[in-house]
Amino acid sequence: MEGIAQFVPLILIFAIMYFLLIRPQQKKMKDHQNMVNALRRGDQVVTQGGLIGKVTKVKEENELEVELAEGVKVRVVQSTIAQVLSKTEPANS
Repeated sequence: MEGIAQFVPLILIFAIMYFLLIRPQQKKMKDHQNMVNALRRGDQVVTQGGLIGKVTKVKEENELEVELAEGVKVRVVQSTIAQVLSKTEPANS
């Protein structure tokens, strides 16, 4: 009984760390992954480097083509997209 009582504070500290740090970080990562997976042509995005552009092509292997200015297109890794500024409406079928 005495041995178990010594571990109670450690268990409480771990539980607090889980609910205050680990769980919110996992939720944030899941939300970011969902945002990246929902990207499509025409979306205006911000990269982690601070560049703002429009998605012109969603390529395979986690890659996008982003137009930064007229005629200036760059390839970026999908996971480096920090924010979506404006979404395009899906095309009517």
